[in-house]
Amino acid sequence: MDNKLNSRIWAGMLSIYLIWGSTYLAIRYAVQTIPPFLMAGFRFLVAGMIILIWRRLARDAFPPRKEIRSAAIVGLFLLLGGNGLVVWAEQRVVSSVTALIIGSVPLFVVVIELFWPGRLRPNWKVLAGVIGGFLGIAILIGPSQLSTSATQIDPLGAIALLFASFFWAIGSIYASQAELPGSPLMGTAVEMLAGAGGLILIGTLVGEWGRLDVGSISKQSALALGYLIVFGSLIGFASYSWLLRAAPIALVSTYAYVNPMVAVFLGHLIADEPLTWQILLSSAIIIGSVALINSVRFRSMRKLRQPVSIESPDS
Repeated sequence: MDNKLNSRIWAGMLSIYLIWGSTYLAIRYAVQTIPPFLMAGFRFLVAGMIILIWRRLARDAFPPRKEIRSAAIVGLFLLLGGNGLVVWAEQRVVSSVTALIIGSVPLFVVVIELFWPGRLRPNWKVLAGVIGGFLGIAILIGPSQLSTSATQIDPLGAIALLFASFFWAIGSIYASQAELPGSPLMGTAVEMLAGAGGLILIGTLVGEWGRLDVGSISKQSALALGYLIVFGSLIGFASYSWLLRAAPIALVSTYAYVNPMVAVFLGHLIADEPLTWQILLSSAIIIGSVALINSVRFRSMRKLRQPVSIESPDS
């Protein structure tokens, strides 16, 4: 690998480390004055349309109906089920805790694969990582007597985030074996547009249009939404798609460990979110468990010559 390419790879890695780690805080600011489902729906609608037009101008073929259907299913699981519950929960849970709970997606992947036909069965090291990861989540969200009033987590928000992780895991497993568009960015556009449709529909059903007051949207929320569209969705996904082709998959996967820590420290430094022993301990346990699971699974997949698939946990 020449020095120029190596520099570009690390620039790309740095971008997804910082951008995707910061999107949790941006979501917190965006939902302060914009209803969550409509905010997320607008974000992915705009980003999806921009990517679709870009790739069509670049002469990417429009996917056949079967691939569109598969990409739409992935988008509904990841962006409606996963991101939709994240943006809703961030009305009740601080961004740092949100990032740590969502960082547990690989734990749910292992559990779901136990019941998914044809998937790799975990060995004892992976199962130990799963147990350790869920222990870290337990430390993070309870018991309440270990928490101060500043660090107590809203139970409904925590439950929503666990379901978000579950939906993201299902979508990731499905995506790893589905027939998706040959152009990763074209597939991303379809996923975003399908997710946007689902999010706007849910926002409509729960009455968010009646709560949307454009004149009351704060400058902070508007800037956060713009950041999520431009950096979180467009630059982040473009960097990620390029890295999957240019960099070792084991290196690209490290974003899963770095993003939660970026979110924790940004939340503390910028939004004065609590940084307690409970959060630091649970961070170390959850991230360490995910690192163990991923390292073992990468080695196993290489030995079996199975494709290694990583879904980006767009926040």
